[in-house]
Amino acid sequence: MSNTPKILAFAGSTRTASYNKMLVKIAASGAENAGAEVTYIDLRDLPMPLFDEDLEAAEGIPENVRKFKELMIAHQGILIASPEYNSSITPVLKNAIDWASRPAPGEAGLAAFNNKVAAIMSASPGGLGGMRGLVHLRSILGNINVMVIPDQKAISQAFQAFNPDGTLQDVKQQEAVQYLGAKLAGILAKLSA
Repeated sequence: MSNTPKILAFAGSTRTASYNKMLVKIAASGAENAGAEVTYIDLRDLPMPLFDEDLEAAEGIPENVRKFKELMIAHQGILIASPEYNSSITPVLKNAIDWASRPAPGEAGLAAFNNKVAAIMSASPGGLGGMRGLVHLRSILGNINVMVIPDQKAISQAFQAFNPDGTLQDVKQQEAVQYLGAKLAGILAKLSA
C-alpha cells in the first residue's frame, strides 16, 4: 500500500485564460516534485446547477456534483486558487463547496471535507492579489473541517505576472507558489506516516 499523498487541484474560475488556473498548476508542480500524486480538474468540465434544496429533494445529487465529491473524497489534500470577486470568492467556487457539503444517503456529513488539508492562493489584476477573497475561503474551509495551512500566496497585477507558458515572471514568486504545493505534500506525507 502506498503512502503517496493524493492532492486535488483546481481553481475557482471557469475562464479559459484564468490566471488562477495557471497559478494552481504551478503549486501542483511543486506538490508533484515533492512526491505527491496530483489530479488537476477544471470546474468548467463539471458544471453544477445553483445549489437548491428543492432540486436536491426532487432529483438527488446532480451527476457532476457526485463526480466532484468522489474526487474530493479520494484525495487527502486540496490546492485551490481562488479569484476575488467583490472582496470574496467566486460564485462557481462557493457553489461547488456548497454542493459537495451535502451528504449522500448513508454518507457521513461533510465526507468530502473531513480530515482534508488545503493550501490556498490567488491571482488578481488588483493590487492586493485576491487577498480579501482568501480570508473568506480560509473561513469557509475551516468551518467545514478542512485544515488550511497558514502559508498562502496572493499574486497582484496578474495580467503582467505570468509568462506565456503559464509560469510566473518573478522567479521568487514562482518558487513560493511551488513551495505551497510542496509544503502541502510534506504535511500530508507526515500525517499518513
